[in-house]
Amino acid sequence: MAITVTEKPESRESASGENASATLIYTVRGTADDVQARGALAAEAPATHDGLVRKTWNVEPVHIDTADPDACLWTGAVRYGRTSAPEPETGDSVYHFDTGGGTQHVTQSLSTVARYAPAGQTPPDFKGAIGVTHDSVEGVDVTVPVYHFSETHYKPDAEVTPAYKATLFSLTGKVNSVAFKGFAAGEVLFLGASGSKRGEEDWEITYRFAASPNATNIQVGDITVAAKKGWEYMWVRYADDEDTGAKAIV
Repeated sequence: MAITVTEKPESRESASGENASATLIYTVRGTADDVQARGALAAEAPATHDGLVRKTWNVEPVHIDTADPDACLWTGAVRYGRTSAPEPETGDSVYHFDTGGGTQHVTQSLSTVARYAPAGQTPPDFKGAIGVTHDSVEGVDVTVPVYHFSETHYKPDAEVTPAYKATLFSLTGKVNSVAFKGFAAGEVLFLGASGSKRGEEDWEITYRFAASPNATNIQVGDITVAAKKGWEYMWVRYADDEDTGAKAIV
C-alpha cells in the first residue's frame, strides 16, 4: 500500500496580527518509518498558506506495527509563519538615522524680536545677548539640528586586524576634513565603532556619526563671525558698555 497523507477535519488553526501563524493537521498512513512519514507529509503540504510560508513539519506516531506497515498511523503537523529576514552576508551593509536634534546652551539670539520698557523710557539694547543680569549673561538651552546616523558593515575577518581597530580608536572624536556622505568638511563627527565577530568568517561592525551644519556670517552684537564649522565651539566674551539712548549700563 502506498503512503497516503490526508488533511484532518480539525485542521487549519490560525492566528492573525503581528505574529500571524497557521497549523495544518494531517493523517499519514502506510509506513512504519518516521522519515518516510515526514517526507510524505512535506510533499503533500503546500509550501505557503494564507500568505505565510511553511516553517516546520513533524509527525507523531498514533499506531505503529512494523509487521504490517499498511496499518501504521501517524499524525502530522505543518506550521506556517511570516517570512524571516535573511541574515546579512559578508560585504552587506545596514543603515540607520535619527534627526532628533541636540541641546545647546546659547547666550546670543539669532535676532531680537522686540524690546519693551515702561512708558517714556527706552529699553536697553543688549545686542542680542540672552538673559542679561547686572553682572552676567545667563543664556538659554535650545534645541539645535543634530543628525545622528550609523552604518553596520559585515567585514571579512582578514580586514579587521589589531591595526584597523587601533585606527578606529584614534579616529573617534574626529571630524571629516573633506566632503563625506553628502556633508561638507567639518560637519560630521565620528562617535566611534563597536564590533563583534560572527563565527570564524566575518565581523559585524557599527560605525556611529553625528552631523551638525556649518554656519557663516553669524551676527554677535556688532561683530560678524565669517564662518564656524559644525563641530567648532564658539564662545562670546562680554564687557560693560553704556547705552546712551536708554541711559543704562549694558
